[in-house]
Amino acid sequence: MPVLPGAEPYRHEGGEVGVLLCHGFTGSPQSLRPWAEYLAERGLTVSLPLLPGHGTRWEDMQVTGWQDWYAEVDRELRALLERCTRVFVFGLSMGGTLSLRLAAKHGDAVAGLVLVNPANKLHGLAPYALPFVRHVVRTTKGIASDIAKEGSAEIGYDRVPLHAAHSMRTFFRLVDGELPQVTQPLLLLHSPRDHVVPAADSARVLGRVSSTDVTEILLEQSYHVATLDHDADRIFEESYAFIGRIAPSVGKEGTATGG
Repeated sequence: MPVLPGAEPYRHEGGEVGVLLCHGFTGSPQSLRPWAEYLAERGLTVSLPLLPGHGTRWEDMQVTGWQDWYAEVDRELRALLERCTRVFVFGLSMGGTLSLRLAAKHGDAVAGLVLVNPANKLHGLAPYALPFVRHVVRTTKGIASDIAKEGSAEIGYDRVPLHAAHSMRTFFRLVDGELPQVTQPLLLLHSPRDHVVPAADSARVLGRVSSTDVTEILLEQSYHVATLDHDADRIFEESYAFIGRIAPSVGKEGTATGG
């Protein structure tokens, strides 16, 4: 199936500091494209992959699972590590969960994490029925475009495939157990008025990681897809400043990014 217009992956060859951006469940790179371009314009090497089963039609996602999504970002991270001296991982929603697992598994190879409304759990009673219901009902209503800013929209599926949702629930439980292995500097930005992922998920992440360099920022003007919302510029600026603090030579023309 052809990729939906605007949902294509994005890559930019820049300097020796790289950033991997991970989009969310049923979404696409479009939700993070302005962020990726902002970083690319400042000389960073950027990779924003399209997760398997995403960006086409929901039926394609029905036959994928967390192992497929994680394998894709793991490959992209390894590719960045081959050409960059420092690599940061950024993620939105389930992309934040993917980012946390990359940090837990790759250790010091990941220089730092920036998470926006990271997901940690499927809440309520419905998820407990997923192992059974997914064999009877194929989809439920979509979760895309939770955005406060008028005129801003997310390219994402209008249906959630339940096989994929069941796999995501399994993945959340796996990563929750791995959170203590996350030790990298962490910038976590979350929206108090998020209609997809509750604030409890960010609190759980902050409470379980072993990182000692942690910054939490509230995105008061935005809903879930904050990277396309009123607080987008703040996310971009804070994340770039975070990189500059961890890799101080970023933005200094003609210098490398070791140290």
